[in-house]
Amino acid sequence: MSGSGPKAILALEDGTIFEGQAFGATASVAGEVCFNTSMTGYQEILTDPSYKGQIVTMTYPLIGNYGVNEQDVESYQTHASGFVVRELSPVVSNYRADYSLGEYMERNGIPGIQGIDTRALTKKLRLRGAMNGYLTTEEGATADDALAKAKEWHGLVGVDYVKEVSHKSEFAWDENDELSPAFRLPYGPKELDGRIQRDPMPAAEIPIVAYDFGVKYNILRMLRQSGFKVTVLPANTPAEEALKHNPAGVFLSNGPGDPAAVTYAAEAVAELLKKGLPTFGICLGHQILSLAMGGKTSKLKFGHRGANQPVKDLDSGRVEITSQNHGFTVDADSLPDDVAVNRINLNDQTVEGLRHKTKPVFCVQYHPEASPGPHDSSDLFGQFRQLVEKHG
Repeated sequence: MSGSGPKAILALEDGTIFEGQAFGATASVAGEVCFNTSMTGYQEILTDPSYKGQIVTMTYPLIGNYGVNEQDVESYQTHASGFVVRELSPVVSNYRADYSLGEYMERNGIPGIQGIDTRALTKKLRLRGAMNGYLTTEEGATADDALAKAKEWHGLVGVDYVKEVSHKSEFAWDENDELSPAFRLPYGPKELDGRIQRDPMPAAEIPIVAYDFGVKYNILRMLRQSGFKVTVLPANTPAEEALKHNPAGVFLSNGPGDPAAVTYAAEAVAELLKKGLPTFGICLGHQILSLAMGGKTSKLKFGHRGANQPVKDLDSGRVEITSQNHGFTVDADSLPDDVAVNRINLNDQTVEGLRHKTKPVFCVQYHPEASPGPHDSSDLFGQFRQLVEKHG
């Protein structure tokens, strides 16, 4: 264990125990232990609803050096259960920072462990697959107790986490255009924030509904930047309620957990598909759309989580480097004949994108809105607008 301070314990269901140094909140949590290969973006990871029920390991060895700010969050609160790093940066160096990572996690009740061999943990997860685990930073906790808790946890399969993260009431996104403009930051200290340059946006002239299965704010920002007037709907909104908004298109968001457990969402989307509305899905939205079209999903061994996943567009031959966060995948062989797989992951050949052959419907497994990046796929929002203008 590196450094000194309160002890933390991470136990995996297979009996593996890691002991390290605690940071963040004093708490105990169970969750699926997974890993993310991104070098940056830790505050977006902590606030991404798709990480509900997961203890996230960062493979990059030094995390926290630029702190956490209030602007770059991806939802209304944090969602990751716990956080695992090789080394927490002792220095925060960024003029936009409002908190250190440790302070932010403490304020939001997230326990963390540092000083363990994250390479060994990641290798174990790659070989054995993502595992249930238990992380505790509480005084007096023992490895035996942590291991027992890890083995008791119910896991992600068959559990509906969407209902826990979705907004409970519908709302209009950013009616005053205060949250969505793209901006460029000036160099220098915070006193220069008045010089931030915000890009103009097109009028919000195209009404759409966005199903919130755990939507990331940057998705909503980019929909608004594309000229959409977005009404965000709770995940359990029936199709007939969504249609009362007279939308020109339907967006299906990302979200956590097992898509097969969110049966009400697939049923609503299946009804909406009968209306022929242009539809675009991202991540869990891609999986829900696949289920609505008659496909099936299954759990990946250790999932895709990181900002460097190569995806090939089979129509154009173009390869995009993408940001991803998912533990389930669409089974290509289960899809009906009128649905085409048009994108694949070049690492493992899994499905990364679909399009309907006769309806204005498409979806991707990855995140074209990726914040902080990469941005290879951001033009998919423009493609959605073109689809809506043509068919809406």
